[in-house]
Order: sequence, then structure tokens, then C-alpha cells
Amino acid sequence: MDLHLKTSRQVVKDYMELFVNRRAYTLQSMRPHPESGRHYYFRPKEDGSSRPAALTQATIREHLQGTITIGLYAINPTTQRSKWVAIDADYRNAIEDLLKLQYHLGEDNVQAALEMSKRGGHLWIFFASPLLAKECRIYIYNLASRWNVPVKESGTSDGIEIFPKHDTLSAGGFGNAIRGPLGVHREANRRFWFYGADYCLETQMEYLKGLRRVTEGQLRGFIAGKVTPAAQALALPSPKPAWEYRGEKRGKEFDILQHVGKVRRVGRNYVARCPSCASGGHDRGGDNLAILISDTRFYKCWAGCTKQMIRAALGQPIRAWQTA
Repeated sequence: MDLHLKTSRQVVKDYMELFVNRRAYTLQSMRPHPESGRHYYFRPKEDGSSRPAALTQATIREHLQGTITIGLYAINPTTQRSKWVAIDADYRNAIEDLLKLQYHLGEDNVQAALEMSKRGGHLWIFFASPLLAKECRIYIYNLASRWNVPVKESGTSDGIEIFPKHDTLSAGGFGNAIRGPLGVHREANRRFWFYGADYCLETQMEYLKGLRRVTEGQLRGFIAGKVTPAAQALALPSPKPAWEYRGEKRGKEFDILQHVGKVRRVGRNYVARCPSCASGGHDRGGDNLAILISDTRFYKCWAGCTKQMIRAALGQPIRAWQTA
């Protein structure tokens, strides 16, 4: 088993340079959620403070050694730029779609690194300098559309997820983190490697450092005349039947905003603490729950809690005559 590995100072330095675009991170819980069995992520705090802990080389060393597992944020909200794009796919035939994208990226002279994952894989693209998140997303969305690769964010039940997940962040915003590569996945209890290099930290980092990085000029050329598809936020379910809103007997329409406390705006959504995660001692950062601003009936937990779990945690279970 390779759960605990020695890590050199150079590997830590290279990892920081390649993957870290801001000094914020999430931490994967060592204990599974009592109901779902999943190891959720939370934002750790500085000792004796409510401030988020800063990501340091010591933290990265622990991650690479296998002591902890961190999640990385793509966007720096000061610049709205990212050092990389990660394409996450964890559905049936996901690897086939990732290999298809990797091949067609190669036709653009873009070298993408394929990382193993528990259910599928991640495809990583690195930049010569941090590039605008919006432009990165335009490129991947249009590439996926051109080659018929489904994108979950645009309404499909299965499909790739693109990190960064937002075009821009508000000041002080975080967005969504993705598991930091080369660490130990707590649910799988194993380390996932990149294809293309021997399974040790030094050779993996040398492989990643040797990949050709995309420049801003190249990216602008790829996306000339293109835009991001309109549906980017939450996948909206079909409208509820009209009878669900009529009559006092059935009660008033449920409004999640009346039950979740403090919210903040991120793009097209409000974000708040997920009640289900919080009941298990998770979501300390208070941003797992996304609520569609234009219609607050539609909300989801990015950590995987179902609407039934969220409503139950609020003491407002979904009745038999209601839809989720």
C-alpha cells in the first residue's frame, strides 16, 4: 500500500507552482458521514479563529505524504483567473469520453494529463500563466459540444464537470474545490495516479512539469467567436404541477431561504450551509448548498445530499403529494 510516502522539498515546491492558484483549501473528513458513508470536505479554520486556514507548503506536504487529503480551488477571485482546468467524469463510459477529449485536445496541440479516480477520471490542462476562468470554460464547453461529450452542468443527468465551475467569483468567494491530485482518497482508501508516468511522486511531478502549457494567445485563438452555453448553473427539473401550489390543505410552497440562515451570492446562485451536511458536523465553510436565485424552489447540495435528506434535516420532510 502506498498510503504514506516520503515527500521531498522539491516535489512540494513543484506541486505548489503547478496546482495552487490561491491559499485557500478544503479538507476531506477522516470519518464517513453516518448516513451517507461519504467523506465530505470542509474548509478548515485557523486555530482559535473563524478565519479559513491558509494553504501552506506544510499542508501540501501532509497531503502528498497521505496524512490528510485536501481540495483545491481553481479561481483566484482577485484576478478571476485559474492555473488549470480539470475535467471530472464519474459516470458509465466516463473514461471513453475523457480519452476522446484528450485526443481532440491533442489536435489543438494541447497536452492533457489523465488522472485515475474512484469511478472514472480527471483530465487536467495546465496554463503557462493563469488565464481567465470564463475563457477556459468557453473552450471546454465548446470542445465537449463539438464531440458530443455530455456536460452535467448544462442539464444532463450524467456528464463531465468542468473546474473552475464558475465564470467569475465575487470578492472573497470560493467556488467549488476539487480533490488535490496525488493524495489519498479517503473513501477509496487509496492514492490515484496520473497515467503516463511511474507511480511515485517524483516521476509523476516530472511528467506533469514536462507537459506543454497553454498560453493566453492560444486560448484566445481557440475560443474566437465562441460563447459559453446559457445553461451553466443548476440543472432545472420540470415545473411542479399547478395543483401542488393551490389550497391551504396542501400547505404553502416550501421556501428553502426561510430555513437556511445566512446566504451569499455566487454567480447565478445563493450559497449557504447545507442542513444535512451540518447535522453530521460537515460543511463548516457554509457553502455546500446552492440555491438558484431566479427560482429558489431549485437547490442542490454539492456534497451529494439529496433533497429528501436536506428537508428531513430541517424537520420539513417531503410529503407524499410533493415532488422532490
